[in-house]
Amino acid sequence: MAGPEAATPSVTWRLRIRMDDRPGTLARVAVRLADLDCNILALSVLPVPGGVLDEIVVRPAAGLTRAQLISAIREEDGECFGSTDADVRELVDTAAASLTAAGRAVADPAACAEAVREVLAADLVTVVPTGEANPGRGEGGHRAVLWLDGARALVARRSWAPFAQLELARAEALLGLLRTVRANVSGPAVVTCADGATVVLREGVPADADAVLALHGRCSAETLFRRYHAGLRTIPRRWSHRLLAPDGGLSVLAVCGRDVLALGQLIPGHGDIAEVSLLVEDAWQRNGLGTALLKRLAVLAAARGRHELVATYLPGQEGMRRTALRAGLAPAPAEPGGLLRIRL
Repeated sequence: MAGPEAATPSVTWRLRIRMDDRPGTLARVAVRLADLDCNILALSVLPVPGGVLDEIVVRPAAGLTRAQLISAIREEDGECFGSTDADVRELVDTAAASLTAAGRAVADPAACAEAVREVLAADLVTVVPTGEANPGRGEGGHRAVLWLDGARALVARRSWAPFAQLELARAEALLGLLRTVRANVSGPAVVTCADGATVVLREGVPADADAVLALHGRCSAETLFRRYHAGLRTIPRRWSHRLLAPDGGLSVLAVCGRDVLALGQLIPGHGDIAEVSLLVEDAWQRNGLGTALLKRLAVLAAARGRHELVATYLPGQEGMRRTALRAGLAPAPAEPGGLLRIRL
C-alpha cells in the first residue's frame, strides 16, 4: 500500500474494498466518496467468502491523499485490502478485456503468460517447470500457480492485493480455452505422399504400442541406428510406451490402415525449445512422409508456445536438415556436436 502522497486531478487509483454483503453498504461508501469530491470511474464486485470484494477505480480530488481516502472508507465499515495506481486506458469491460487477451494468446501461444497477467491484473506472470512451481507457497494470496501443461506452470504475483477466487477462475477458463484450441490443432490430419498414397497423421496413444513395436521390426538396422545412434535390432516393449507418451511431450504417428508407418516425437526442453525425432519405415522413406511429419510437429510445437526445435544427428548425416528444408522450415547451420536448430 502506498504512502500518503498528494494527488492531482489526473491521478487514478484502483482500490480493493472488503464489505459486508448488506443492502446500503456500497451506497454509503459511494456517498462518502462523493463528499470527498472523488469521481468513481469503474466498479466491479468479486464475491468472496463471508461478503464481497468491491474493486473501485476513482479519480480523487486535488490534494486528497490515499491515506485519507482509505481512512474515510474504513469509517463506513469498509476494509481496504489494497490499492495501486490505475491507468484509464485499462478501464474496459472485464469480459471484453479477457476475450481480447484470449484472442492474442490463441494467435500467439507464446503470449499466454502476458494474457494471464492482463486477466489477473498481476504485476508479473512467469513460466516455470512444474517441479519449481511450489503451489503451497501462497504468500498470503499474493502468489498463485496455474498449470499450463504437463511440463510447465504459470506463477502469478501481485503486490497490491491478494488474488480473489473469481479472478483465478477467469484465468483458469482462459487456460482451458487455450488447451481446447491446442487439442483441436492436435486432431488427425490427412496427407498425400509423393506416390499418391493417403496417410493419416494423429497423436499416438498407449493402445498403439503393438503397432509401434511392429514398425521397429520392419525397420532396417541402418534406419534404427540413425534414429537411436545405437546398434539395435528391436526395442524393449517398455520403450514403446515412452515413445508414445514422452514425459511432458507427445508423439505423432503416420498411420495407414492398422499399420504405423512412421513415428515422430515432440519433447519439451528448456524455455521455448522442444526436441524432435523421426523414425520412418524403410519402405516409406523418400515419399514425403518424414517431411509431413516434421511439418506437423512444428505446428504442434508452435501451438505449445515453442519457438525453436532441436534435433540430434550423427556426423555426416544431413537427412533431418534436408527434411526441414522440404517442410518449409528454416534450419540454422549445423552445430558441432551433432545438434540441428530449427527456429519457428
